[in-house]
Amino acid sequence: MTDLRGKTLAGTFFHAPVLGGIEVLDDALVEIDEAGRITTVTRSSDPHHEGARIAASRAGALVTLPAGSYVIPGFVDLHIHAPQYPQLGKALHVPLEIWLRHTFPLEARYADVAFAQKVYKTLVADLLASGTTTALYFATIHQEATRLLVDTCLEQGQRALVGKVAMDNPQECPDFYRDASTEAGLEGTRALLDYVRAHPANEGGLVHPVVTPRFLPSCTDAMLEGLGAIVKEHGCHVQTHCSESDWEHGYVLARHGVTDAECLDRFGLLTRRSILAHANLITASDMARIAARGSGVAHCPLSNAYFSNAVFPLRAALAKGVRVGLGTDISGGPSASMLDACRLAVAASRMLESGVDPALPPETRGRPSSRIDIRDAFHLATAGGADALDLPVGRFEPGCHFDAVRVDTTAPNGTIRLFDELDAPEDVLAKIVYTASRANLAEVWVAGRRVGGAG
Repeated sequence: MTDLRGKTLAGTFFHAPVLGGIEVLDDALVEIDEAGRITTVTRSSDPHHEGARIAASRAGALVTLPAGSYVIPGFVDLHIHAPQYPQLGKALHVPLEIWLRHTFPLEARYADVAFAQKVYKTLVADLLASGTTTALYFATIHQEATRLLVDTCLEQGQRALVGKVAMDNPQECPDFYRDASTEAGLEGTRALLDYVRAHPANEGGLVHPVVTPRFLPSCTDAMLEGLGAIVKEHGCHVQTHCSESDWEHGYVLARHGVTDAECLDRFGLLTRRSILAHANLITASDMARIAARGSGVAHCPLSNAYFSNAVFPLRAALAKGVRVGLGTDISGGPSASMLDACRLAVAASRMLESGVDPALPPETRGRPSSRIDIRDAFHLATAGGADALDLPVGRFEPGCHFDAVRVDTTAPNGTIRLFDELDAPEDVLAKIVYTASRANLAEVWVAGRRVGGAG
């Protein structure tokens, strides 16, 4: 099984178009056009199902899943620091402001294009093999290396959003790693935007440019104003960090007199296409503001445990109407797997609900009604992240790109164990999300084109 463009795929599909619910498309037919978009989804209960199967077979277009295989949407990772991949699993014993002293020298190395090429080719290939079909990337301040990341995503077929990092504040950025000036940072952002949109291999819009103020402490007001003007002119995506830790949150309050969300809004950086990483310390009014602007939050439960000083109030944000997806936060989180992000999102929510201090009585130890389950996490990692980015992926519906993963539950080196007499279809999905490993991810497609997989 390779290219599915112009084919009809028959088998069982799992997706979660809405929060809290799983839809099992058992013995369904998913027809994919030559551009890699889903044209029709025919359920087994549809009276046209058998006729559609016969027609596809006669046309030589029918592809049937092997026994023990299921298809899920590709994962949407809303927060990745691409240059930090070599640091994955390192320096996790220090606070954020100290951790950055390890990180900035690494990111400065991307002035060396050969080094950037080695890392980025490995990163994109690894993420595709892990089922991440859409990635939202922070790059570095370097124009050539950032363009190389764009090229790499296009070459390997990953749907991606790539941003040249803007950071010009000499008080918070080291001399060896910051934009030469405010104007240089703004011009670099404009240049990357033009490069992505005019790229001859990007006619299908696989890669998008992203305006990327690293976080409020790293940018002067002039930089923030200039980036806001670019966003207003071009309507492009925005990504930044928001109220991530006590230090960062406190810095913004002291410097600007308002929270991160209000400050970003003042500079025109809180839009329908903005993604705010972490947001652990946002207030109820921040949530209302973010929801009103249609912006999204990249919930990064694993890295939050190391650097953010708090658990993101996910349920409260969802109740306020905030769009939320999941992120790995490479390398603030020590795993590049969105399956791990799903697992930790569930665990973190349960700890927030039950509390973690045994010295307190149960009735005051936690935050009631905070938990999510694996169905919610699966939605956030697929359709939820796609909605936050305003992209037609993450669901098996007509008009969506066929970005998907074939999970082989029988893979010899896999870690999924099913028992036919015990496991209902939703149990199968739960076992996939909780217990699958890379060996189980047999094939990965972006827009119907095979781009990775163990099988």
